[in-house]
Formats: sequence, structure tokens, C-alpha cells
Amino acid sequence: MESVETKTLVLNKDAVGRKIRRMALEVTEQNTGVSELVIAGIVGNGVVVAQCIAKELKKNAAVNTQIVTIALDKRDPLDVTISPAIELEDKVIVIVDDVANTGKTMFYALKPFMQAYPKKLQTLVLVERSHKLFPVQTDYAGLTIATTLQEHILVETKEEEVTGAWLY
Repeated sequence: MESVETKTLVLNKDAVGRKIRRMALEVTEQNTGVSELVIAGIVGNGVVVAQCIAKELKKNAAVNTQIVTIALDKRDPLDVTISPAIELEDKVIVIVDDVANTGKTMFYALKPFMQAYPKKLQTLVLVERSHKLFPVQTDYAGLTIATTLQEHILVETKEEEVTGAWLY
């Protein structure tokens, strides 16, 4: 007998938009007086979420926002690069991903910033799961959801837009 994989919608497009706006406001509130933010999206859907956050920040805050991409290979997580290469010293950096599960991806994504002497490092995810194996705390989460280890979250994107999040 075949098992049928079912997906349950946890965030629709409108809910995603509300979560993005709220998180952008939280980032603004927590960084009052900061003149420049670096939004660092983890390659894949993290970049899309980062672009959405940066777009909202530009609407609501008088802060210069730069977007960079963090590329890492999950099979060799010590090989992490940032592009474009920018000056990171004494800057506030927000590392962005679509889903936080064990904290492993965020943990390794921190590597390039450890030698840069940033002013502050923060983390932001659209969906937070509570299966931490690595000591990385999420500062901003759109949705925190309790799942089993067998369940997964899929964030769907289309071009530069998040269209939904599914539990399967």
C-alpha cells in the first residue's frame, strides 16, 4: 500500500506578507539609531525572504540597507562565501533564512562574519521549528510551529515573492 504525502498550508500569501511586514518593523525597532543594515540571505529561499524584508525596511525605515547572499554547501558546510564582498566591520547584520530547523545552516552561515567584527548579528526566519541541535537563537520569527521530526516545512517562492508555507 502506497503512502500518500499530504501538505497542509500553514501560511498563505497574505499571511506571509503580514509576517514579513511585522518582522521588518521589529528589525527597525530593535535597531533604532542604526544608519546601515546588512541583510544576508542564505542561498535559496533565504535570499527571497531577505529581499522581501529589505523591501519592507525601505518603506518604513530611514536606514541604508544592503543585501548580500550567503552561499554554503550543506555537504561541506565549512565552505561559506558572501557575495558581493562588502565591508562588514561595525555593521548590524541580519542573517535570513526561510526555515530554521536544527540551527545547523544558521550556525555555519555565521562563519564569514566571525572575522569581520560586526556591531551586532541577528537572525530572522519566516518559519521557526523547535528542533535545535546547534546553539543558534532566532531573533525574529514569522511563525513558530511545533512539528515532529518526521514533518517538514516547505516555503514556496515565485521569483522574488514568497507565495506560501506548507507542512508535510
